[in-house]
Amino acid sequence: MDDIQIASLLKSSELFPIPQGLKLSYGTAGFRGDAKLLESTVYRVGILSALRSLKLGSSTIGLMITASHNKVSDNGIKVSDPSGGMLSQEWEPFADQIANASTPQELVSLIRAFVEKEEIKIGGDKGAEVWLGRDTRPSGVSLLRAAEIGVDSVLGSVAVDIGILTTPQLHWMVRAKNKGLKATENDYFENLSTSFRCLVDLIPVCGNNKFEISKLLVDGANGVGGQKIEELRGSLSNLGLEIRNTGRDGGVLNEGVGADFVQKEKVVPLGFGLKDVGMRCASLDGDSDRLVYFYVPSTSDVKVELLDGDKILSLFALFIKEQLNILDDGKGGKQSRLGVVQTAYANGASTDYLKQLGLDVVFAKTGVKHLHEKAAEFDIGIYFEANGHGTILFSESFLSWLVTKQKVLTTKGQGGSEEHKAVSRLVAVSNLINQAVGDALSGVLLVEVILQHIGWSIQKWNELYKDLPSRQIKVEVPDRTAVVTTSQETEALRPLGIQDAINSEIKK
Repeated sequence: MDDIQIASLLKSSELFPIPQGLKLSYGTAGFRGDAKLLESTVYRVGILSALRSLKLGSSTIGLMITASHNKVSDNGIKVSDPSGGMLSQEWEPFADQIANASTPQELVSLIRAFVEKEEIKIGGDKGAEVWLGRDTRPSGVSLLRAAEIGVDSVLGSVAVDIGILTTPQLHWMVRAKNKGLKATENDYFENLSTSFRCLVDLIPVCGNNKFEISKLLVDGANGVGGQKIEELRGSLSNLGLEIRNTGRDGGVLNEGVGADFVQKEKVVPLGFGLKDVGMRCASLDGDSDRLVYFYVPSTSDVKVELLDGDKILSLFALFIKEQLNILDDGKGGKQSRLGVVQTAYANGASTDYLKQLGLDVVFAKTGVKHLHEKAAEFDIGIYFEANGHGTILFSESFLSWLVTKQKVLTTKGQGGSEEHKAVSRLVAVSNLINQAVGDALSGVLLVEVILQHIGWSIQKWNELYKDLPSRQIKVEVPDRTAVVTTSQETEALRPLGIQDAINSEIKK
């Protein structure tokens, strides 16, 4: 790092002194906290993202300013790698170090050492490129400016403000850009509506008409997801939507609304009630990366029947397995590996159901990055957390096999065959689902088209299995590191004897 670069960093970092006593750690959700305390952190992550871009040959990096399902006074920042996935875990310790550096001098010293260790070339022919997105929180405006200053302080770097987006939109756009594909917000919407229409056109016709499905009521969590699904609605045929809690009518982000609230409280969000008995309802979370479904079963209570991430996963698995069975039964079929990834939070009834389907069910450590990694080991890997965050991954090799198979069948004049339809459905699913991260908008569309395909109401879907009774309680302990579990977090190894005690309670 030359003197000009050092001077640039020192000068800009003086604009964002670190608040006294602030101590942050970069986790699955990036950095999160009270928005008033985050300017220095966001500025520093701007620097990190520019360095990450340079390290990876000037690939485009994404920076999302959001605190997802947290209250509106919080905010946060997370980095998207060129794949659209999360920041490489190897860079997380550096993120922690610079976020917590107490002076501009300490910050520059840490950056200098890291740049030398990673052999990052600053000021070369190609500069860094960082795309910035934010959700609807008012604090996002000043934090975005801090991020821009951070990116710009690395010489030759460019920060591009993409505007107000859902988190999954930014991840999708970064992934598309680095694959050399069209990568605007309009391209994202076009991709969703085209693949949704393709799947609707492939729905089997029973008698003279297709199964007519009632309209869907959507809870937008008073956040960015509600606004974006409104924009998307115009280009969707075959789907009636009534969108509530868009945030335009004075509702507060995540307050008594959203997927996190519905999943934890199991009651209707604000704006929903006894008038909606029996209706199919979906709830997005604050930045639209989680999705749960629910319905109000009776007019006597506002408790809901919840269809969480496990139920969504089961529906997706059922549909994909049906298509693969058609291919595997066809002559010259390919034995494909379909895997399902869950965490220890999954309800045991869902795991039993998936195993009864004959699926390969594996467990991963809690945290989206662990699930994503595990799902990538299959030809098609489906992962979901009970909270409604998840997606479907198609391996590059399997996807290219599907596309080739589709072309071969068309050439042979078998365009209308069951095999061709099954291949076409799988290709459309790979386009519809956001393979970068969990995405409530693409998730809603896939759930809706599958329900139409199999002719199910939400009540029928809910009958796939009955959740085993469960309860989550937070217990405060003096030292949480004293409890050590297996890598899948399904059993406690230490303190010795604790698992035996749990087992004996369960037996009762």
